[in-house]
Amino acid sequence: MLWNMSICVISFVFLFSTSLTLFTLGVLSLIKEFTLFIEWEVVSLQSTSVVMTFLFDWMSLIFMSFVLLISSLVIYYSEEYMSGDNNISRFILLVLMFVLSMMLLIISPNLISILLGWDGLGLVSYCLVIYYQNVKSYNAGMLTALSNRIGDVALLLAIAWMLNFGSFNYIYYLECMKSTWEMGLVGILVVLAAMTKSAQIPFSAWLPAAMAAPTPVSALVHSSTLVTAGVYLLIRFSPLISGSGVSSFLLLISGLTMFMAGLGANFEFDLKKIIALSTLSQLGLMMSILALGFPKLAYFHLLTHALFKALLFMCAGAVIHNMKDSQDIRNMGSLVIQMPYTSACLNVANMALCGMPFLAGFYSKDLILEMATLSSLNMISFFLFFFSTGLTMCYSLRLVYYGLTGDFHPSVCHPMNDEGHIMLRGMTGLLLMSVVGGSMLSWLLFPTPAMVCLPLILKTLALTVSLSGGWLGYEVAKFGIGQSPKSLHSYNSVTFMGSMWFMPFLSTYGVSSTPLLYGTNLVKSMDQGWSEKFGGQGIYSSLQSSSVWSQWLQDNDLKIYLTTFVLWVLIILMFATI
Repeated sequence: MLWNMSICVISFVFLFSTSLTLFTLGVLSLIKEFTLFIEWEVVSLQSTSVVMTFLFDWMSLIFMSFVLLISSLVIYYSEEYMSGDNNISRFILLVLMFVLSMMLLIISPNLISILLGWDGLGLVSYCLVIYYQNVKSYNAGMLTALSNRIGDVALLLAIAWMLNFGSFNYIYYLECMKSTWEMGLVGILVVLAAMTKSAQIPFSAWLPAAMAAPTPVSALVHSSTLVTAGVYLLIRFSPLISGSGVSSFLLLISGLTMFMAGLGANFEFDLKKIIALSTLSQLGLMMSILALGFPKLAYFHLLTHALFKALLFMCAGAVIHNMKDSQDIRNMGSLVIQMPYTSACLNVANMALCGMPFLAGFYSKDLILEMATLSSLNMISFFLFFFSTGLTMCYSLRLVYYGLTGDFHPSVCHPMNDEGHIMLRGMTGLLLMSVVGGSMLSWLLFPTPAMVCLPLILKTLALTVSLSGGWLGYEVAKFGIGQSPKSLHSYNSVTFMGSMWFMPFLSTYGVSSTPLLYGTNLVKSMDQGWSEKFGGQGIYSSLQSSSVWSQWLQDNDLKIYLTTFVLWVLIILMFATI
């Protein structure tokens, strides 16, 4: 137990101190406007050299510092949350491998080293999703791995296509080659890879399924590591996709993802899945503002979202821990009386998610909506932006009613309290950042305030939509409309909206199982059938029979037999001539 406790504390101290160092360097890099580009020659053989490249600029340094900050607090939080696990050291090492893969992806200006970090994230995330070893976890892990393999193949194709340019360092070619169709093809492949990793339609099913992982892993995955890798990659490739047809396609897909996730969260009763769908909605928001040509705003929201989303999952983990592993929000209620500090943290994170003024989410979300209003949006995209904002407030207030206020509906008579001091200390660090992080980052990233001049109706539209959505969500939850027998009359539409537009069914039965079944039959009939007959096994059996025949010839006195045979033939011929 001492070793288990020490590995958590040592990891926390190391990651936290590294995070502070990197943040200081990132701020200095931002102010002084310097970039460090390191090339490390791994091996040189005659005229061929394998070179590893690293890019340290303000964007990578600040993002790494935030990833390490959240990781350190999550590992510290895990010391108590995972205390019942006998293999907690293995869990911490897996989390550290996960963070290391993300670090490699962040600092790589090279598509091959990006693929190393990208595949590292996919492999370790599979190990973490199946950490609780049961059938549901295995299915979720397989869906996660197979969905992300599509993005891996797209990145491999992009690497192959980069051979046309003489180097895999894409950062050299973004500006000068974006007018050519070859680099445009690389951009399309990178967008496809980012869509799979950030779970955009039609690859959205794996993100709620990945909730089978332990809650500290969910806090890490949904805030700053796995799902944000696609957004970060597109921020790096933003000069390539801005103003092209790919950006219009990405705007539509991300807007629909945002709308679909917000709608689905209002029909969900699983606490972790509600928060997972809110992550999906925010990823759609980041992708859509990126498609409009504002990569710096997407990066800003990426950082602020990481802070309050990690806090949201930590609070959910504390509640689930106290509810004896029950995740159904209908079994909760009046948590504000039972767990006041956790409820306060949950409320702050929820309000930051909704864009409550002067919390972390307000600075990025409000600016994104106003810049989107200033852009030349069509009516569909405009509707998706603002209606999804209202849906965010709607499911957040619904969660507040079911979980924090309302009637107490425990499944078992179990005392609930705020006595988990280690978990509470881990949450406090993110609580502080969720309050002041947005303003601090806005001063750093946008030292010159942006002048957004809008009519009064458009200026107050975001606030109006949010308040209306919040009121509607609270009232609908209070009257229990979703649970009344009358809702069975609209069973088909409720099922459609509540199951992410049937995407999990399509992903598992339609997209995953059918090709896998076809592949199994193909392997049996071709690879293990005719290919073996005319290939390896056929050659082996023919060689085996030839060697047996050769051995028989060698083991017998063939010369004696042949001499005798020849003599008898000669005798017969002699008598025949006489």
